[in-house]
Amino acid sequence: MPVILSTIAAVIMGLVVLMIRMKAAKRPVSAKKIILPPLFMSTGALMFIFPYFHVTPLEVAEALLVGMIFSVLLIKTTKFEVRDEGIYMKTSKAFPFILMGLLVVRVIMKLILSSTIDVGALSGMFWILAFGMIVPWRIAMYLQYRKLSLKESSERSQFA
Repeated sequence: MPVILSTIAAVIMGLVVLMIRMKAAKRPVSAKKIILPPLFMSTGALMFIFPYFHVTPLEVAEALLVGMIFSVLLIKTTKFEVRDEGIYMKTSKAFPFILMGLLVVRVIMKLILSSTIDVGALSGMFWILAFGMIVPWRIAMYLQYRKLSLKESSERSQFA
């Protein structure tokens, strides 16, 4: 039962993230908007205080590796553009499909692994996977944003 409930919660969260991402493309991006989500998510690491969520070092490494592999798809589909005196995220037609695909893969992995890994440890592993996916993606976003921001400001100063 806990696996089914957490799977439903993951699907709902995935849909919410998709909607938020689509809305975000309509507003300019800032360094703060890029950096804050992983910082807010980091508070989830407090779950590891409780023995129920403890994971082995091998499980940590596996989850981080899978998360980093997943992040490559997000990094490849996240691009920025300058318009209306601001930097905006380009809307990628592939992004919703990639996000939903990652969600489906994650749900399938959870269903398969739930028969061999304790539910608490599995929850911890999937938090690590998500964090391992979001941090490299957001770092790449920040670097791309910063590069474009510096280019934009130097172009503006040339015309001033």
